[in-house]
Amino acid sequence: MSLWKGLGELPRSQVGVTRWQRFRATVDLPLVLAVLAICGVGLLNLYSATHGTRHASKFDQQVQWVVVGALAFVVATIVDYRTLVRAAWFLLAGAVGLLLVVRLLGEAAHAKGSYRWFNLGTMGGQPSEIAKLAVILVLARLFHDAEVRHLRWQDATLRAAVLAIPVGLIAMQPDLGTSILLVLIILSVGFVCMPNLWPMVYVTLAGLAAVPIIWENMHPYQKQRVLAFLDPGADPTGAGWHTRQSIFAVGSGKITGKGYMHGTQNQFDFLPEHWTDFPFSVWAEEWGFLGSAALLGVFAFLLTWILQVALSARDKAGAVICIGVGAMTFWHMVVNIMMVLGMAPVVGVTLPFISYGGSSLLVFMLGMGMVASVSLRKHGY
Repeated sequence: MSLWKGLGELPRSQVGVTRWQRFRATVDLPLVLAVLAICGVGLLNLYSATHGTRHASKFDQQVQWVVVGALAFVVATIVDYRTLVRAAWFLLAGAVGLLLVVRLLGEAAHAKGSYRWFNLGTMGGQPSEIAKLAVILVLARLFHDAEVRHLRWQDATLRAAVLAIPVGLIAMQPDLGTSILLVLIILSVGFVCMPNLWPMVYVTLAGLAAVPIIWENMHPYQKQRVLAFLDPGADPTGAGWHTRQSIFAVGSGKITGKGYMHGTQNQFDFLPEHWTDFPFSVWAEEWGFLGSAALLGVFAFLLTWILQVALSARDKAGAVICIGVGAMTFWHMVVNIMMVLGMAPVVGVTLPFISYGGSSLLVFMLGMGMVASVSLRKHGY
C-alpha cells in the first residue's frame, strides 16, 4: 500500500492542504497574540521615548529586530524541541566559546570596560543572552536523562555544576545583572521540577553565604549602584539619579497618565536610558496606573499560559523548557520593574519585548518559539 493510499487516496495537493490545516489548528494562538501585543506596546513606547531626538534611529532598528524575531519565533516553533534538547551540551559549549571570544575580541559596552558585545554592523549581539537559552536546554536535558535514562540525581547535580561556567564568565565581563538572572532561572527550574528540594536549599544557602565574597570582588561602580539603591538620597545627582528620576516619572503618571508622548520626564530627557533600562517608567508616566496594570495583566496572562503549556507537555523535557522560559521572562520583568520603582539596584536588566535591544528581543522570541514548539507537539504533530 502506497503512502498516499494510506492517507485516504487524496491528491497530493489536498494532502498538503490537510497537513497545513492541521498545523494551523495546533498553533498556539493565545501565546502568539500575547507576544504580539507586548511587542506592539514596546514599539509604541520606544517611539515615544526616541521620537525627535538623536536616538530616533533606534525605533527603525527595533522594527527590524521585531521582524527578525518573528522569523526566529516561526523557525523555533517548527523545529522539534527534542532536537534542541539532544544538542543541549553542544549549544552550551558554543555559548561558552562565544563568551570567551567576546571577552578577547568584543567591544566595551561603556567606559567602565564591560566587554559584552559583538559588533555586527548596525546591529550588536550579546552572547550572554544566548547563554540563557543554552542553560535552559541543558536543564531540560538533565531532567530528561534523570527520568528516561534513570540518571541518578547525584550525577545530574554534578553535571548541573557545569552551569557555573557561563555564570562565572558573564559575571567577569562584568555583567552582574545577567549572571544573577541565570542563577535565578536555574534555581526556579530546580525548585519547581526536582522531586527532592534539599539540594536546591543547599545551593541557595551556599549562594547566600557567598554574598560577602561577591561584594568584596565587585567593581566600584557596581557597589555604588547597590549603595544608591539602599539610600538614593545619598548621591541624588550621581549614582542615585536614575532611580530618583524613574520614581518621579512613575508617580507623576497617577491614575490615567499624562497622555501618549506627553510625559515630561521622558520628553525632556530627565530620565536616563529610558529606552533600555527604564521603558516601564515611560509607559507608567504616559499611561498611568491603569495602563501599567493593563500591561502587567498581559504579562501575567503570558506567564500563566506558558505554565499551562508546561503542565500539558508530552514529556519532562518540554515541561522544563516551558518552566525555564517562563522563569526567564518572569525574573526579567520583576527585576526590571523593581529597578524602576527603586526596589532593586540598577543592574541593566531589560523588560521583555519592551526594552530596546536586538539580542534581548531575539532571545525572548526564540524562547517563546520553543514554548510554541512544545505546545505544538503535545498534539503529536
